[in-house]
Amino acid sequence: MSPIDTVRFAARAATAWPLRTALMMLAMSIGVAAVVVLTALGDGARRYVVDEFSALGASLLIVLPGRTETGGVNPGSFVSSTPRELTRDDAAALLRLSLVQRVAPLAVGNSEIAVGGRLREAMVVGTSADFLELRGLKIGQGSFLPREDFGRASAVAVIGDALRAELFAGQAVLGRMIRVGDTRLRVIGVLAPSGRGLGMTTDELLIVPVATAQAMFDTSGLFRIFVEARGREALPAAQRQLEDLLRARRDGELDFTVITQDALLGTFDRILGALTLGVAGIAAISLAVAGILVMNVMLVAVTQRTAEIGLLKALGARAATIRSAFLAEAALLSLAGALTGFVLGHAGAWGVRLAFPQLPAWPPDWAVIAALATALGTGILSGVLPARRAARLDPVQALSKR
Repeated sequence: MSPIDTVRFAARAATAWPLRTALMMLAMSIGVAAVVVLTALGDGARRYVVDEFSALGASLLIVLPGRTETGGVNPGSFVSSTPRELTRDDAAALLRLSLVQRVAPLAVGNSEIAVGGRLREAMVVGTSADFLELRGLKIGQGSFLPREDFGRASAVAVIGDALRAELFAGQAVLGRMIRVGDTRLRVIGVLAPSGRGLGMTTDELLIVPVATAQAMFDTSGLFRIFVEARGREALPAAQRQLEDLLRARRDGELDFTVITQDALLGTFDRILGALTLGVAGIAAISLAVAGILVMNVMLVAVTQRTAEIGLLKALGARAATIRSAFLAEAALLSLAGALTGFVLGHAGAWGVRLAFPQLPAWPPDWAVIAALATALGTGILSGVLPARRAARLDPVQALSKR
């Protein structure tokens, strides 16, 4: 038989048993779709985190209280304890460094906001005027925090757009007084809507001067200090300047950690990249299971078509031709299942993007190619044993079972 005849023979054999063919295609398509969807989720999470940190700029330094020897990111990077806190004076000293452009100290806590009988729990961020530029935020109404000394506890606040909608319900906002815990503050600005970023919903933030936040929460230490160097090329020198200054202020003790944006991005990229590979491997197991199903069904097909195989051999078909026919059938079934899984996987990824617009859940090309290749490979390899069994049948004995 010519290659075209072999393919036609395999196609007719596959369509002769529609339920069996559909089940094999379903098994293969589920495996491919699982790989596509899971890798889309994993890679989407990786790109989301990288984009969030990239939005802060390429010249960011983050100073943490306490010492993390690796200089990377671990659970202790976000919840740390130290005998010596970072202070407003530390932040003010950093602002005087020649290679530092902006400094934003952070004091963070939760408090209840009251406006005209309406109550709302919100995250309060105490910071400085530079926080707006460092975080890439925009003002929708009014103005941001005044540029003043870090130690001045001005009774002003900037609220997120979601807080404005919930607390003021379409009323004028600027100049209104709100009560935050036991402190009365005047609203001077409203942030433009921006959604989630770095684990917090900026539309639901209440931003106040850092000294005001410290007075609210009765603390003298800072949660973090954001520092922006004068350009990406100045980042290493700025980090050395920063470390030398803070070490000198601590009598030579290195009880703080400086994390660069590159270290954050590199760590998250490696973690989430490994996670993507892991979930792809787990999903690929289903492709092996589908391959075993193809083998089982093809072995049954050899038994069912014994007489047909005997007739082909009696008419002069060689063993190689019989093997090719069965391998072509396995390849067609695997290809159909892989393409169906490809379509289902992209539909699932589209559904994820629709449900979570902030997550760029696009399957990586390598995962799609690997899934399709694995599906075809397992399907064809699983067809080898049935094809060899069919090719070894004796034509006389095969015809006697007609």
